[in-house]
Amino acid sequence: MSATADQPADEGSILELRGVTKRFTSGLEALAGIDLNVSRGEFLSLLGPSGCGKSTLLRIVAGLSPPSTGDYRLMVDHAPGRIGFVFQDPTLMPWSTVTANVMLPFRIARKRGAEPRERALTAIHAVGLAGFENAYPHQLSGGMRMRVSIARALATDPDLLLLDEPFAALDEITRLQLNDDLLRLWERHRPTILFVTHSVFESVYLSTRIAVMSARPGRISADLPVDLAQPRNRATRMSPEYATMCDSVSAALSNAMLTKAAT
Repeated sequence: MSATADQPADEGSILELRGVTKRFTSGLEALAGIDLNVSRGEFLSLLGPSGCGKSTLLRIVAGLSPPSTGDYRLMVDHAPGRIGFVFQDPTLMPWSTVTANVMLPFRIARKRGAEPRERALTAIHAVGLAGFENAYPHQLSGGMRMRVSIARALATDPDLLLLDEPFAALDEITRLQLNDDLLRLWERHRPTILFVTHSVFESVYLSTRIAVMSARPGRISADLPVDLAQPRNRATRMSPEYATMCDSVSAALSNAMLTKAAT
């Protein structure tokens, strides 16, 4: 296994994985032979059923878990903050304010002064939480807590933003709103986004590209570009092009499941 920031095979890529597998000490094989290139500025969704290894793959990319075999190249500065990670749970410190939670990466990196605070406040405003800077997590709704988590990831201006089913536990109205908010943030800042979901409709709405994964052990079964016009909005969800793309992605996901069942 290797990871490097100074010898990219493709200057347009930010991430390259070759033959990445993951087998846990229990013997469980989570991933098998993952090959994937991610270009700078892409919004790539990893789509697949629960338990197919999507989150495991994201943790490998983040450097939180090593692959068992295979190579990966991550072409970003390895300085703290160049990768942002938003987990399924907001993972906020209950005793800290919104501002203090968003400033956590700076404190971990021992960065102090006016600039980290200003960057934190800018991120808080960007996710629509102006006026809640001094609120505590228990005073916020589930959607607002997830906004804080996204702000914390954005505050460091990451090159690569990893999101692990961040909206799965939210009600449908809040989820749709946060989909729109995330797209607006991506349009303004253009980080590369790797987004884990098991929702066909969410993946099509958000992404420029979708990698469909088979059931465990996870493999990339289909790699589909999403050519819907930008920017996307409510009209996008009502368009025949969106419906056609959702049907294609659903078929690819069903085929991945059938292929697995036959092996």
